[in-house]
Amino acid sequence: MSTTAAPAEAPAGLDLRDYLKVIRTYWKGIVSFTLLATLAAMGWTVLQPKVYSSDSSGIVVTPGSDNVSLSLAGDSLAKAKVKNYESVAKSRLVADRVIAALDLKTTADALLGSISVKVPLDTAEIRVTAASTDPATAQRLADAWVNGLAAQVEAIETAPVGGSEATSDTGSPAGATATAVRVLPLGKAVLPTGPTSPNTKLNLALGAMVGLALGVAYAVIRRHLDRRIRTAAEIEQVFGIPAIGTLPLDHRLEGKSTVLDAGMSAQVHDAGGAMAEALRELRTNISFLDVDQPPRIIVVTSSVQSEGKSTVTANLAVTMAAAGENVVVVDGDLRRPTLVDVFNLVPGAGVTDVLAGTAELEDVLQPWSALPNLKVLGSGRIPPNPSELLGSNAMKSMLKTLAENATVLIDAPPLLPVTDAAVLSRVADGAIVVIRTGRTTQDQLAQSMGNLDKVKGRVLGAVLNYVPTRGTDSYSYYGTYTAAPEEQGSTPELPSASLQDDAGEGSLEAALSGRRARV
Repeated sequence: MSTTAAPAEAPAGLDLRDYLKVIRTYWKGIVSFTLLATLAAMGWTVLQPKVYSSDSSGIVVTPGSDNVSLSLAGDSLAKAKVKNYESVAKSRLVADRVIAALDLKTTADALLGSISVKVPLDTAEIRVTAASTDPATAQRLADAWVNGLAAQVEAIETAPVGGSEATSDTGSPAGATATAVRVLPLGKAVLPTGPTSPNTKLNLALGAMVGLALGVAYAVIRRHLDRRIRTAAEIEQVFGIPAIGTLPLDHRLEGKSTVLDAGMSAQVHDAGGAMAEALRELRTNISFLDVDQPPRIIVVTSSVQSEGKSTVTANLAVTMAAAGENVVVVDGDLRRPTLVDVFNLVPGAGVTDVLAGTAELEDVLQPWSALPNLKVLGSGRIPPNPSELLGSNAMKSMLKTLAENATVLIDAPPLLPVTDAAVLSRVADGAIVVIRTGRTTQDQLAQSMGNLDKVKGRVLGAVLNYVPTRGTDSYSYYGTYTAAPEEQGSTPELPSASLQDDAGEGSLEAALSGRRARV
């Protein structure tokens, strides 16, 4: 028997479609992170004090002149001086003057923290912005700062003459030279009507962006850490084995194994119809696995329990029998047998009794009343050595006898807890591994494939079970595809007599002759 292919490596990176798929899968987490971050930003914004800002400006001027050359020189001097005065405006000297003028109860360093100074490019203007929790205080502080800067510049530019400390009537030192450069205030500051900080819209936008980034990061990390198998394409890409069937979630199968009469049910618009069509597709895919030598003995197993292998075995057998095939279902789970209960048959002798020689095979095969061409062989009494019995020559001989006139489906135990399924795969034509969507992990399936590979077992394919009918990667079912209704009178009515019956030869010709006569 050929061995299964070694698991392929997972794709290294994600393309755009993978990212979109990740977002669709984990969109709830992304939205939650975004909302939480936005609410956190809103809460932080509400807790922050409202700060008002007011602007006031001053301009550096030089003595004017009717001479154009002197005017240009004065303008250049003002623009050169304004760069020095920017640092003066940020000094403690101006802050002390403002504290004295407004009689403030604060320090120069604390006051400097609420003041910002800016010099627009290629101008002689100095713009002062004052911030405070009170709009009126911000207005007064901006005006007082420009006035304090003007006074400080005048003190710097005024040079005393002759060492005299006396002052003139204008407040300048007596005997001082006239100031060549000075700062003139440009009007009064405007009373602010709204706070400039905190910026609610900006904070909410930043919070939403941070939350969105965290949500996407969470989704990508979940995608890399989540090893659960969800799609048939994932099985084929990662492990290199064909996904020969996908079975939708059917609530009638939750918590129990039962037969849905797949292939015979007339329901086509509900979940039963979807399951029936999926089982037919699985039956067809199995028949095309090897056209020259189709598998006659098939082991149906899974990685762990509760993945639906017994249900898949029973309903696949019914679907194959409904197509006219002779099918024998063997309960190869000698530890926890279930098929007798699934088909509602009489418990008693089975596989172990035939292998022990205490019963004949024909005596313990039970036909299913709904389909006479479907027979079930129960497990029989639970033995102390299931693996040895399943791997015996007697088991191999029995299966070959059953496969002479029927397709044999063996419901085997899971691959990981025990070795029974791997042992059975050696005497079978191949194994079908049932995978439960969103529960079976890549690590479990890889270990299961390894167990089959060790015994040189052949893997026919994987069946993805319990595929959700809604959401991302859901099962797609398109309903009924029937022939178009014929228009009345468009087709001649066929004779009521059968075209072929037991009356003898010539029935077909008689029917066709009657049809031609009516035409």
